Amino acid sequence: MVIRMSQRDAHYRLVTRSGIGEFVARVFAPEIRAWRGQERLWKVFWLYGVATSSVLIAVYVFAFVVERVALRQTLVICFAPYTAWTLVSVWRCANNVREQFWGVLARFLTVAWAFNTIIILVFVEINLITHYYLRY
Repeated sequence: MVIRMSQRDAHYRLVTRSGIGEFVARVFAPEIRAWRGQERLWKVFWLYGVATSSVLIAVYVFAFVVERVALRQTLVICFAPYTAWTLVSVWRCANNVREQFWGVLARFLTVAWAFNTIIILVFVEINLITHYYLRY
């Protein structure tokens, strides 16, 4: 027996609590797999780590050049948890490689990346705070 859902019922299911959870789970399935360590390392490292971080950094540099302090602060607030998610995902996916060398290298780079991110975020935040207080 096949039960078809009407468009209204499908919309209602999407808006209900469980429907939204299912929708979010489907949309973010690759990210959830990465967080669980079930995604290929190269995808997490290169696509989420390098490519997306590069885009965020480029937007930050643009905001710096055009002196948009609020945008810069918003990007820092978004970049910090995103980077934490990426670092954890890369670490957990490090075993999903053909040659273990790449997994070990990814974990080494993850530790270096974490220290670098902490240092950069501290100095960027100091710059934003001093810029704000010197301006007002």
